[in-house]
Order: sequence, then C-alpha cells, then structure tokens
Amino acid sequence: MNTFRFTADSVSNGIRERDFTVDGVPGVLWSPATGADRAPLVLMGHGGGNHKKHPSMSGRARLLVDDHGFHVAVLDAPGHGDRPRTAHDEAEIADMFRARAAGEPEGPIVVRYNDHLAKLAVPEYHATLDALQQLPEIGADGPVGYWGINMGTAIGVPFVAAEPRITAAVFGQHWPDALAEHARRITVPIEFGLQWDDEHISRADGLALFDAFASTEKSLHVNAGKHKEFPRFEADSAARFLARHLGRPAG
Repeated sequence: MNTFRFTADSVSNGIRERDFTVDGVPGVLWSPATGADRAPLVLMGHGGGNHKKHPSMSGRARLLVDDHGFHVAVLDAPGHGDRPRTAHDEAEIADMFRARAAGEPEGPIVVRYNDHLAKLAVPEYHATLDALQQLPEIGADGPVGYWGINMGTAIGVPFVAAEPRITAAVFGQHWPDALAEHARRITVPIEFGLQWDDEHISRADGLALFDAFASTEKSLHVNAGKHKEFPRFEADSAARFLARHLGRPAG
C-alpha cells in the first residue's frame, strides 16, 4: 500500500491546487474548483531542469482544467524541484555543462541521464496513479492520459509502455536511443512534436522515435525552429487531442 497524503490545498481563479506526497515523492494535483464529481485524469512529466509547478506545467494544466474539466497531476522528477540532488545527479549535470562549454554534443549525456531518471520515476508514476484513482473525484475506472515533452518523454514512454490504464499520450523532442524499444510496445493514440531545426536532436532521430510507436493512430507535429522554440500553440493542440481521446470535448 502506497503512503499518500495531501500537504496543502488552495483555490485560485477556479482551479483547486493540492500538493501531495506518494511514498515521500512530492507532486501537485490541479482540479476544477467546482463541477462534476468524476472527471478524467492527465498525468504530466516536466522537462529537464524544471519542476512540477514550472509555468509550462501550470499553463498546460490550466488548459486541461479550464477547457475540459480534467484533473492534472505532476511529480517532481528525481533530483528536481523539491527533491535533493544525489552525487550521481551532480556528476551528470557537470558533464552536460562541460560538453556545452567545449562545444561537444550534449545528447549522449542527456540520453544516459534521462534513462537513469526514468528508471527511478516510472515506479513513482505507477504508485501515483494507484493513489489518485482511490479519490472519488477520479475513480479507478476513468480514462487516463499522459503528457510530457523532453525529459517528460524520457519518463513517459517507458511509463506508458508498461501502464495499460493510459488511454492516450502526448510526447516529443527526444532521442530514440533508450526509448524506441519501449515505444514499440505502445499502441494507444499518440501526438508527437519535434522541431525541424533542433540543434540537439536531429530530424532523423526525432522521426525515428515517432516511427517506433506501434500506435495505429499517431500524429506528427513538426514546426520550424530550434529546440527551445517549440510553439506554445502546440499545447492547445495537445489539450484537444487528449480531450478527444479521454471523452471530454471543450465546454
């Protein structure tokens, strides 16, 4: 049995925000302040160097809560947010900065480090889903989605591959090296984003990961621009995609 408890509860602008821990791992759950008792759940994964309440996370959550009435939960990844860094974290981060300063590719280090973090985080997401489905406003029989870009994809692909409760998922902007084998086991609908001029992830690598998904329904969203120029309007598309597959149209 997982140890789950809420640690804070507040309401602002129609959204209820509840901090929680699952077996000591900190997370946040955003929900409609008022509305139907039962609604779908979307689990999200944040990007590298960020945290569960980063503006990209709270902004995506607002789209899902305001427009579709969803519940949205995010965990701090290992070594991120309110979780302390280990010596392994510090060594990998130092290696990334060293490669950056030397003009060397950062990708191999990011792939290696994110794969390590995913091995730790995937069981935590399983435990979180178990705990959240005990809440009456979510329930054990409702649809569940996943949304994570960058490191959120590194964690999300192996999680979704091993989690039959996920109905649909949004991924993007990662290398195929450690993920393609997991992607071949994913058959739920997928929306996937990449940047055509990404200076870190080659077009071939981005397309290889998209191609690896076994889903018969999968959409590729490609935009011009570098890695950090991923368009904000893609968040609107991702929210509509999840709403379509989780059964909650806008309004």
